[in-house]
Amino acid sequence: MQIYWQLIWAYLKIGVFGFGGGYAMLSLVEKLVVTPGWVSETMFTDIVAISQMTPGPIGINSATYIGYVAPANVDPMFAGPLWGILGSVLATLAVTLPSFFLVIYLSHFIKKHHESGAIKGIFSGLRPVVVGLIASAAILLMNAANFNPEGTSFQLTANILIAVVAFCLAFFAIPWRGKKVKMHPIFIIILAGLAGYLLYGL
Repeated sequence: MQIYWQLIWAYLKIGVFGFGGGYAMLSLVEKLVVTPGWVSETMFTDIVAISQMTPGPIGINSATYIGYVAPANVDPMFAGPLWGILGSVLATLAVTLPSFFLVIYLSHFIKKHHESGAIKGIFSGLRPVVVGLIASAAILLMNAANFNPEGTSFQLTANILIAVVAFCLAFFAIPWRGKKVKMHPIFIIILAGLAGYLLYGL
């Protein structure tokens, strides 16, 4: 049962210190779940991809999935679905409850002291940290598990090309009927999935 206490403790820390949303906390999540061997680096990147595509915050989605698979990966005795559901519930509650109580308390505190120079200074310091953490998450995901799991030059080149095209479609506006529009992220995900299927699924 030790794995369940470890899951609770790990996700309590993520819930308390995971500033800036799911992407900003990815490096912290990766350190706490991959380093002890609960999931592999390849599985972690797959979980991140699935968590991005499914409804809900990436931090909660990944906690639910990792909570489900971690017990069985650590000890085959916990391989049943009920053990996985227990891990999912505990990890999800552990990551959400600290934020729930912190937001309730801090919303009243900030509302009361929003003109305080100290509060403004704290937020001025947190903003660049969040940007740095998101950049760290982007670098963290630029690994072989994402771009070249089979170790072939064709796969590496194709995946880099898909990433570059997806970035350009998301960042730059496309001329369309006399206007410039940005492609919706859902369409970019669908196109990327189709490209992956044509390249690797056929």
